[in-house]
Amino acid sequence: MLKLICASVFVALIAAPAIAQAPAAAPAQTQATAKKEDPNEKVCVKEESTGSRLSAKRICMTRAEWADRRLQDQQELTRVQTQRSGPNGN
Repeated sequence: MLKLICASVFVALIAAPAIAQAPAAAPAQTQATAKKEDPNEKVCVKEESTGSRLSAKRICMTRAEWADRRLQDQQELTRVQTQRSGPNGN
């Protein structure tokens, strides 16, 4: 049961930046068709802390760094989901 809760929290933490960025990404996609996105352009995202309505951090990275972070998060999530947690795989 604890493993399920930990996995759920991990997924929620990974998904939080994507959820926070989703509304802002829609207008950017329409502009992306007009001009090519610069991988060195700095993009800032407001990331809310889990368990608090008032606490939030602003994280700024280049588009390339955001893409690398998403890739690492996906790889970590896949590793956690496929990892056997005990001698019997439970």
